[in-house]
Amino acid sequence: MSERIAFKMFLKIGAQQEYRKRHDSIWPELKMILKDKGISEYYIFLDEDTDTLFAFFTVDDLAKYNTLSNNKIMKKWWVYMTDLMETNEDDSPKVIELEKIFYLK
Repeated sequence: MSERIAFKMFLKIGAQQEYRKRHDSIWPELKMILKDKGISEYYIFLDEDTDTLFAFFTVDDLAKYNTLSNNKIMKKWWVYMTDLMETNEDDSPKVIELEKIFYLK
């Protein structure tokens, strides 16, 4: 059974344009890994007033998804993005998971 995951992340001030640029040319190998981990319908929305990103995706296998943080390409992407985003000590983006409040079928 697939699950929907939503969270928010935080851009550094002045990073909006470069963040867009890097995602417009996201690495093909990263796309392949995300799909291999069962991720689909991946959206990232930007609140330009607060530099807050809201991400949403569907994952068909949580166990596969949970191994993503160990992938070398994913880690390389995180390092690539550290100058644009607030990050944790392991260079992963700081995220706050969002609770689903409402769903309309």
